[in-house]
Amino acid sequence: MNRHAHASPPGWHLHPQLAEDTHPLAHWPLCDVQLMDDAHHPWLILVPRVQDAVEVIDLDAQQQAMLMQEIDRASRALRATMTPDKLNIAALGNMVPQLHVHVIARYRDDIAWPRPVWGMATAQPYSPEQLIERVETLRAALSA
Repeated sequence: MNRHAHASPPGWHLHPQLAEDTHPLAHWPLCDVQLMDDAHHPWLILVPRVQDAVEVIDLDAQQQAMLMQEIDRASRALRATMTPDKLNIAALGNMVPQLHVHVIARYRDDIAWPRPVWGMATAQPYSPEQLIERVETLRAALSA
């Protein structure tokens, strides 16, 4: 997909903490799709390219509808490729104020089950080999 087909608004940038913790996967009409660098959980982060958006209510009605469509698309890609027991979808923003939505594949035998993933264990960065495989798999699914 042509990255310029969905240009970022002037002044918009990915929050530095999200840039540090994630790897880029896709550039959709509303959101940049990032892979959280935590091998414990297949974990996507959708970041709407809307300047100063902190809450979902900061998006207009059309953007909110597009966000839901993109969450659906990301969720289906994770379910198809990772076959989780459950998908967790959340927009917290307590640590990073920029609006972003977590879509996390969960398994009954993961390190945090059944609790939320936050604060349960230190993130385990992907090895270079794991990262290449995960990025290739997810990019293929996310572009379908």
